[in-house]
Amino acid sequence: MTLPSSRPKWPTLPDFFHDWVLVDVETSGLRPGRDRVLSLAMLTLDAHGNQTGEFFTLLNPGCDPGPVHIHGLTPERLADAPTFEQVAPQVGALLSSRVMVAHNAQFDYDFLAHEFAHVRSWAPVSRRLCTLALNRLVGPATSDLKLGTLAAHYGVRQEKAHDAQDDVRVLSGILRGSLGAAERLGLSLPLLECPPRQDYRPYVPKTPCPYRNPGRMKSGGSLVQGMKVAITGDTQISREELVARSVAAGLNMMTSVSGQTSVVVTNDPGTASGKLRRAADEGVPLVDEPTYLRLLGNVQPGRAKGTARRRPAAEMAASETTAQPGPGLSVPAPPTAMPVAPTAGTARSLTGRRVLVLGGAHDAAAEARARAVALGASAAVNLSASVTDVVVLSGGEADRRMPRITALGLPVHDADWLLAPTPPPAQSAAGSRPETGEVLVRGAVIDLPGTGTAWTVAATWRQQTVCEVDVVAFAVDAQEHVAGDEDFVFYRTPEHPDGTVRLATDGPTEQAVITDLERLPVEIHRVVIAAAIDGTATFSDVGAIEITASCGIGAAPTARATLDAATTERTMILAELYRRGESWRLRAVGQGYDHGLADLARGYGVDVTD
Repeated sequence: MTLPSSRPKWPTLPDFFHDWVLVDVETSGLRPGRDRVLSLAMLTLDAHGNQTGEFFTLLNPGCDPGPVHIHGLTPERLADAPTFEQVAPQVGALLSSRVMVAHNAQFDYDFLAHEFAHVRSWAPVSRRLCTLALNRLVGPATSDLKLGTLAAHYGVRQEKAHDAQDDVRVLSGILRGSLGAAERLGLSLPLLECPPRQDYRPYVPKTPCPYRNPGRMKSGGSLVQGMKVAITGDTQISREELVARSVAAGLNMMTSVSGQTSVVVTNDPGTASGKLRRAADEGVPLVDEPTYLRLLGNVQPGRAKGTARRRPAAEMAASETTAQPGPGLSVPAPPTAMPVAPTAGTARSLTGRRVLVLGGAHDAAAEARARAVALGASAAVNLSASVTDVVVLSGGEADRRMPRITALGLPVHDADWLLAPTPPPAQSAAGSRPETGEVLVRGAVIDLPGTGTAWTVAATWRQQTVCEVDVVAFAVDAQEHVAGDEDFVFYRTPEHPDGTVRLATDGPTEQAVITDLERLPVEIHRVVIAAAIDGTATFSDVGAIEITASCGIGAAPTARATLDAATTERTMILAELYRRGESWRLRAVGQGYDHGLADLARGYGVDVTD
C-alpha cells in the first residue's frame, strides 16, 4: 500500500504535526453496538506525513454480514477470519498515542469503541479528526464531500469503493490535500477530544413506553397505560420490583417530576423532597403505595403510539397552520427583506456569493449578514475556500484572519458595500465556486425530497468560540410535546432508542442531528433542532450559527441558513423538520430565548431534574 506519487507537500505549521492513524471499517449495518465490523484497515503516518505502518484484516463477526451487495463480504469469506478479540491488542497498539483519522469519523470511532467493549476494554483514542468535517471547513470547489469526489479533487486514484484497504489508501491522499488547504486558509484543525469511555455496551434493544401519555390521573380515577409515574421516598416493596411491575402494566416510569407527570407515588407526602416540591408547584396528584398497588391491578388500556404512515394533505395543512413549538414558544413568521438599495439590473446582486463579516458589535454584524442574505448571498461563519467577499466592520481590521484574506486576494469591503454592492467577478481569487444549496432567510421553508435516506441538519459556528455549544433535538407531537423523555436527544442521550433521531459530533464547533424521517412514528409531527450555550455565556459570545441540510453522508447541502440570536439569549431554535401532506419540510427558525436548556426542554414536556 503506497501513497499517491504526485502528492502535495505536507503542512509546515507545528499545529499540524501529529502522529496519525487512518482508519476505515466495513460493517454489517449502520448501528454501532448492534452491527459488527467485518473488515478493518489502518495506516499510520508520522508528523511529517511519512507512512510508518499498515494493518488490514477481515473479521468474523459471528452474525449475518448484512448488505453483501455493498461490501462484497460473504459469510464464506469471513468464516476463517479472526474475531476482533484476536486482533484487539494489535489494533489498540496502532490507535494508542495517535490522532485517529476517518471520513465521517464518528461512525468508525463508535464501531471500534463497541468492538472493544465486546472484549471488555475500550478504544485507546484520545483525539480524532474527521476529514468530512475538515472539508466542510475548507469548502473545496467540489459538487459534494463524498470520499470519491474528494479523491478526484485532491488527485487521488480510487480503485475500489467500499473496500476498507483501498478506502484508507484514498483517505491518506485526502488527508494530505485537506491539511494543505487548511494551512493555506489559516484554519485550526477540528480535532475532537475523545476521553476514555467505558460506557459503551453491546447493543440491547430498548423499547420506549409504547403508549401515549393520557395526561393527569383524575381524583378517584384509574391508571391508564402511558401515564408518566414518578416514585419518591421509601417503599414497602423494592423500588426495582415496583418499577418493573409498573412498566409491565404499560406505565411510563420517570426519574423526575414535571408538568407532564401524571401521578407521584409517595408514602410520606410531608417530606420536602425535590420531587414533592415540584409536584406541588405543578399540581400533580399524589397517591400512597398501597393505593398505587391496588390501581396497578386494573390499569386501563391506553392509546398505542402509531408507526410511520402518510397522513392526508388536508390534515397536515391544518396541523401546519395551528401548531406551535412548545408552550410559550413561537416560530417567527418569514421576515420581509431588509431594506437594501437597488442595484442596476438585479434586485439580488449577490446571488451565488458567500460573504464573511468581520468585526462590529453583535447587532451590527448580524444586520450585515442579514443584508448579504437579502441580496442573495450566503453568510459564512469561518474563512473557507468558498468565501468570495469579506465585509469588514469596526475592529475587523485586527481580526487574525485578515493576513490570510489579503494573501488569498479576496475582495474586502466596508459596510456601505452592502447598500449598493458592485457586480462581483465570476470567480474570486481564492478559486471558489458558487454556493450549493438554497439559501434560506429566517422563517423560510423548503420542501424536502423523499429519498429514503436520513436527513442531516448540521450546525457550525465560529472556530474561535471559547464557550461550549450543545445541539439538541426534540421529537414532538401535535401538541408540541415529547411523548417520552427518550424523544429528547442531547449529549447525554445522543440517540433515540429506535435510532430514528441521533446526534453526531464531528468537531469542537460542529454538531449535527440525523433524522430518519420515513421511520418516525406518525405521532411525531416535527423534529425541533436547537442550540444551547453552556454556563453564563450568550450568543453575543458565539455569533452566528450556520445550518445546512443534506441527505446522505457527504452529500451537497440542499439548503443552508445563517442565524443570529440577540445578545442576551442562551438558547436558540435553529430549525424544524415537520410533516406536510405526504412529505416533509424544513423551516429555518432562528428564535432565541434568554433561558437555559433545562427551561427549553421543560417547555416541550421533558422531565428535567432540578
